[in-house]
Amino acid sequence: MKHFKRIQFIIAFSFILITVVTVLIVSFMLYNKFSNTAEDNADLNMGQVVEQVKYNLEMYVKNMTSIFDVVEETINRSPSYSSSILEEQLNSIMKTREDLISIAVFTKNGDLVVNIPKMEMRPYTLLQRQSWFNAALETPDQLSVSSPHIQNLFKTSYKWAVSLSKQTTYHRDGLASKGVLVVDMNFKTIDELSRQVVFGKRGYVYIIDSYGNIVYHPQQQLIHAGLKYEDLERVLTYSYGSYQDELNGEQRMITIKSVNPIGWKVIGVAYKDELLTTKSELNTFLLWFLIVVIIFVLLLAIFVSARISSPIQRLARSVKMMGEGHLNTPIPVSGIYEVEQLSRRYHVMLQQIRHLMDQIIVEQEAKRKSELDVLQAQINPHFLYNTLNSVIRLVEKGQSSEAVTAITSLSRFFRISLSKGKNFISVQEELEHIRHYLIIQTIRYKNKFHYTIEAEDEVLHFLTMKLILQPIVENAIVHGIELMADRGMIRISAKVDAGKLLFEIADNGLGMSRDALDQLLKNTPNSAQGSGVGVRNVNQRIQLHYGPDYGIQFESEIEEGTTVRIYLPVEIAQKEGEV
Repeated sequence: MKHFKRIQFIIAFSFILITVVTVLIVSFMLYNKFSNTAEDNADLNMGQVVEQVKYNLEMYVKNMTSIFDVVEETINRSPSYSSSILEEQLNSIMKTREDLISIAVFTKNGDLVVNIPKMEMRPYTLLQRQSWFNAALETPDQLSVSSPHIQNLFKTSYKWAVSLSKQTTYHRDGLASKGVLVVDMNFKTIDELSRQVVFGKRGYVYIIDSYGNIVYHPQQQLIHAGLKYEDLERVLTYSYGSYQDELNGEQRMITIKSVNPIGWKVIGVAYKDELLTTKSELNTFLLWFLIVVIIFVLLLAIFVSARISSPIQRLARSVKMMGEGHLNTPIPVSGIYEVEQLSRRYHVMLQQIRHLMDQIIVEQEAKRKSELDVLQAQINPHFLYNTLNSVIRLVEKGQSSEAVTAITSLSRFFRISLSKGKNFISVQEELEHIRHYLIIQTIRYKNKFHYTIEAEDEVLHFLTMKLILQPIVENAIVHGIELMADRGMIRISAKVDAGKLLFEIADNGLGMSRDALDQLLKNTPNSAQGSGVGVRNVNQRIQLHYGPDYGIQFESEIEEGTTVRIYLPVEIAQKEGEV
């Protein structure tokens, strides 16, 4: 499991994970966007193509209608259907269009009046059963367009035709009569307009009339044979629009347009699986794109993580060796800028630690025999340990001036503490001692408090028992100020009061209850509550040497702070004595 915690693995894995997730999200968004766009474009393209077919048919029907109107007007104006002029005019009209098959006028009973070109009618044509004939009789004022059918009126080759029919007026010897005019147009033109339209490999266009009869279908023979089916009932419910259906398990897109004015419908059919071919190609592209990106990111992540982790791992191995006591282990200084700077600063810090440790070892060894008892009784080893840790942190942070200040104050603190074996020092030295202690503590507690030290000039040369202020001040810091939310304040003063030397230590800390004050100077030791030789030790030392009239007094209020007063006799420095 430790391999998964290494920085190289974490960097590489994070790099790949973020990239893969990003690529997947982007690929998913692109796939949906392209898929929807492809489908929308296919639908739009179908609509445009079907619209074009519908427009072409409308134009063709319009032309057919115009020709029909010309033929009808020509017949209506002719004084006799049998005149040679009429025949010549109709022949001229026939020559203008290649898709005209025939022009004929029949009586309402179905008898032939005139036809161009001149051809003999087939017997048994049953004209009254022809849809175009009945439509003209039923709607005499409306032009009817028939579905494609075999032209079987005259003895000529059979052709697929579309018949335009309408009741008309013709003249015979100046007399007007009502009949049915029919113009047959070759269906080949409509077939060509529709057959050239395809959607993909299998899509097509087909046409139905307003009654649902198929006008054109590219697979008409299959339709008539019952081998292919079109849902004409649903198509008839649409004039314009599009929808999707399913035929034989295949999804199809259907687009419908109506041809005006004849009511035909142009229906475009496209198969979605051909559209999905584009999606499949897109899927393949995105898959390969993802694989290539992962390989590239993997190689890049391995390279970058190795560049970052290798110097850090070398530095970690060196630190581990030093942690095992090999302080002379060389520190590798290489790698990226940040790692190189870290190595250099760690190297500087290690040199300073070595120097400090050597200095402390020398000092301690030199004074060990003569002052061991004093140090064991008066110095809290935790103070030295915490001070050194604070110095190490200062060095690590590059705060060399603060570190020098702390080390200087620590040195002077010990020098005054030892005092060449003397137990009594001047008030000035004791205040200097506590000043260096406060300097160290302000650095350790990151300026959580500030302090003032004041003394009357006359008391500076008085004698005092040494190391009596440090335990009191330490107690104020640890139990009064350290847990405060606001910045603390410690005031230290020395003066003469009622003929006694008075040291006053006041703080604005958390304060103590009455029960805590009653327990504070009892003889039961409590190392967890004390600091250094402790408050009780100081009070006991004073009273043992000077008597019960001297010692420590406390005043304290919860959340207000604590004031400690130490009373000593007035003694001039020239009269110092030993305990």
